[in-house]
Formats: sequence, structure tokens, C-alpha cells
Amino acid sequence: MADLAGVVIGVTAERRAEEFIGALERNGATVAHAPLIHIVPLPDDTQLRAATERVLAEGVDILAVTTGAGFHGWIEAAQGWGLGDALLAVLARARVFTRGPKGKGAVRGHGLTEEWSAPQESNRELFGHLLGDGVSGKRIAVQLHGSPLPEFTDALAGAGAVLVEVQPYRWEWPADLGPAHRLLDGVLEHRVRALAFTSAPASSNLLHLAWQRGSYDELLTALRGDVLCACVGSVTAAPLEAAGVRTVQPARQRLGALVKLIVAELTPEP
Repeated sequence: MADLAGVVIGVTAERRAEEFIGALERNGATVAHAPLIHIVPLPDDTQLRAATERVLAEGVDILAVTTGAGFHGWIEAAQGWGLGDALLAVLARARVFTRGPKGKGAVRGHGLTEEWSAPQESNRELFGHLLGDGVSGKRIAVQLHGSPLPEFTDALAGAGAVLVEVQPYRWEWPADLGPAHRLLDGVLEHRVRALAFTSAPASSNLLHLAWQRGSYDELLTALRGDVLCACVGSVTAAPLEAAGVRTVQPARQRLGALVKLIVAELTPEP
């Protein structure tokens, strides 16, 4: 195991945070946990229920699954409302397309069969395939995860599709922003060596928080300097990259791969 003793790493995730933190601490790091997003509990999500009821009432021709966790969450929420069997019956009549193996596994785990899965696990590939297949007049349920994807869904609507956007795990600001402010202080005071991001809203929220405090330029200076910004994938990295901050990303968009990358980047050479 690597020895990251004395290295402070900021973890901004809420979901799977204990697993993430444990892996970093086993490598000797000190972790500052400051969630920059809060996941709306599925049973309380009135928007998700409304979208589910719309799918049940109107049916869909196509189902686009962007994440395995999001699809599982949607079905579990529907089951909690007593709508799970009816929802799966409706989705079983649709053509199913997934973003990659996790989505494919989730679909099959609930008794459905995908028609096509994106080999490179990208939303661009998934939605590009749908557009190429022709969507005019088709009713499409798009399972989102965390935040909308207008750069892709707008193109479907523009091509004549009727969309139902289903968004399990909607993200909002945490009720307690104290840890986030302390993490920002640590970055600005050069006590935090690295920041880890697993969602685009979290990376965007850090920038927004600094802007609200009047320390946006100071934060960018720190992030463009010796603070490592490690992101699970390109979507997560996009807000930082757009602000001119260099990020590192693992070859595979997995939490374990992100941990290995952070350790490799921060471990001193012998």
C-alpha cells in the first residue's frame, strides 16, 4: 500500500463516500469530507413520481438508460409506491438502449433486454445512436442521473421525439454547507493537496461557492497550481476544465480506478 501520510485529500461526494474515504485512508491519506451535493431521497421525490405516472399513463416506444444505479433507483422507488410491476410491464414493451455494461446489467436484472448498449460507455455515443436510428414521433423515456442532459435531450426533441425525462437521484445543495466552506478554506490556505470529484454538480458547486464568497479567482489560482483535481470522468471534469483547471481522470469511470489514480499521482517517486 502507498504511504500518503500527511496528504490531505478533499472528497466531495455524498454517495458511496464511506467506501471512497476508506480506500484513501488505507493508503495513509487524511480525508476532508465535504459533500457539495445532496441526493433527494427517492421516496420523497415528487418529480420522479410524476414522471413515472406519465410513463404508465402514456407508454413509451424507447427507453434510454444512462446509469445502472439510476435505473435501479427508479424501479425501487416505483416498487415503494406500489407501481413497480406496472412500470416494468410498460418498459418491457419498449426498445431499450443503455449507455454501457452497468446500465445493461441493471436492465437485465429487472427482467428486461436491451437492444443495444454503447461500447464506449458515453452519453454522446448513446444519444447519437438513437438519433441515427430515427426518433421522429417516438415517445422516449430518458433515465437521467443527478442532473439534466440538455446537450443530448434537446437534440432528440428537435428531431421530433416526445420526451419523458426520468431523473432519479436529483442533486441539490447540502443543508449544512459548513464542511464545504472549511474545505474551500483548506484549498485556499494550501492545506489540501487534492480534490476528488465524482459528479459534475459537485465540481460546479465548488466553483459557485467560491464565487459567492468572492474568492473565485483565488480558488482558480490554487486549482491551477499544486492542487490535484481528480475526476471520475470527462462529464464530471467539464465544469473545471471549462474554468481552465487541469484535471486527471482514470481510463475507466469507476471509483476504484479513481482511487488508484489519486494514489499514483500523489505517491512520491522513490
